[in-house]
Amino acid sequence: MDALDTPDHDAVLSAISTVMDPEAGMNVVDLGLIYGVDIDGDKVMVTMTMTTPTCPVGDYLRDAVRDAVRDRFPALALVDVELTFDPPWTPDKMSDAARAKFGW
Repeated sequence: MDALDTPDHDAVLSAISTVMDPEAGMNVVDLGLIYGVDIDGDKVMVTMTMTTPTCPVGDYLRDAVRDAVRDRFPALALVDVELTFDPPWTPDKMSDAARAKFGW
């Protein structure tokens, strides 16, 4: 992987921010669903959550996050997206823009 293809934290978040939650109509980064991005050479691990454990679009969002990172950085050997509910998601994890959109 050359330097142009090497992701940094902000570039990975930028790629992930293209993923929209179809129920909320907002990207998963602003919704506060992304808990962590770890980069180790040509491997990226994303830790994310859903607004509820029974989220009907959970599998779709997890796959879409993985695909968005892989599409932006095709030279990566591994993109893994881990789903967690610890800590549980709360609206205070949303960006100011997201809270404003929902009137919170």
